[in-house]
Amino acid sequence: MLKKSILLMISLIILIVISACGSSEENTTEPQSEDSYTVEHAMGSTTIEGTPERIVILTNHGTEALLSMGVKPVGAVQSWDGDPWYDHITDQMDGVEVVGTESDINLEAILALEPDLIIGNKMRQEEHYEALSAIAPTVFEETLRGDWKVNFKLIAEAIGQEEKGQEVLDQYNERVANLSEELGDKLNTEVSMVRFMPEDVRVYHKDSFSGIILEEVGLARPESQDVDDFAAKGVTKERIDEMDGDVIFYFTYLKAKDGQEIADEWINDPLWQSLSAVQAGKVYEVSDTIWNTAGGVIAANLMLDDLKDKLLTE
Repeated sequence: MLKKSILLMISLIILIVISACGSSEENTTEPQSEDSYTVEHAMGSTTIEGTPERIVILTNHGTEALLSMGVKPVGAVQSWDGDPWYDHITDQMDGVEVVGTESDINLEAILALEPDLIIGNKMRQEEHYEALSAIAPTVFEETLRGDWKVNFKLIAEAIGQEEKGQEVLDQYNERVANLSEELGDKLNTEVSMVRFMPEDVRVYHKDSFSGIILEEVGLARPESQDVDDFAAKGVTKERIDEMDGDVIFYFTYLKAKDGQEIADEWINDPLWQSLSAVQAGKVYEVSDTIWNTAGGVIAANLMLDDLKDKLLTE
C-alpha cells in the first residue's frame, strides 16, 4: 500500500512538472479541435476535449448539479453530514469514490481515478489548482456565496450540457412561480430562519442559500433579516428578538452531536418561548442539509417542498 502511494505521488509530481514546462513555452499551443470547447472560469480558461466521461467533483452542490443532469461522477467529495453521502442523494451515488472533503481533498485518490475533467471551487481549493490541472482539465467556481444558480450554470457549461442544465433550471423556476401563485396573500408572511451549531447560533439573511430561495418565491422577511448579507453570526440570547417572525424555520447542524444540545437549550428557554411565532405555534424544524449545507439544485427543490407543506397547510 505504501509503495502504491509513493508511486502515485511520483506520478503526480511528474505531471505537475510537465504541465509547468508546457505552460512556460510560448506559441506552442496547437489549434483547438472541432470537438473541443473552452470554459472561462475563476482561474482563467480551460479547454476540454470531447465529452467528459470521468468527472471528479469537489463540491457538494456540484455533486447535486451533476446528478440533476443525469451525470454520475467517478469521484466526489464526501458530504458534510453523511456516511459518506447525504441521505437525499445516497441512492444515486452507488460506485462513486470519495476523494476527501471540500476542505481537504485527496490528490492521490483523484489521480488514481484518471479523470478527464475536474470541477472545484476557488474558495475551497485554490492552493491545489495547479496540481489538479496537471491531472486533468480543471474548472473552478469563484465563490460559495450568492445565487447557487451561477455555479450550476458553470458546471453545466464545463460538462458540455448547457441545454440540459437550462432544462433543470427551467423546471425549478416553474416550481418557484407555481408556489408563489399558490401562496397568494401568504407571501406577506414574514419568514425567519435560525440555525443552531455546536459553536455558533445564526440568523440567516437574504444572501444565503435558503434566503435567496425565499426571495425568489416572494416571501417577506422580518425587518432585521431583510438585509443583503449572509447571516448574523454569534447571536446571543440578548438578541433573540432578531429570530422572531410570523413563522420560524430552524435547522441544526450535526444534530447527533453537540448541535442538538445547543438547539435544545435555546428552544426550551423562556425567552424563545416568548417569541410571537412560538406562541402562535408557527415554528418548524427542517433539515440543515436541505436548507443550508447541501446548497445544490436537488436541495433547493426539496426546500420548496418544505415551504409548500408548512405554509399552505397552516
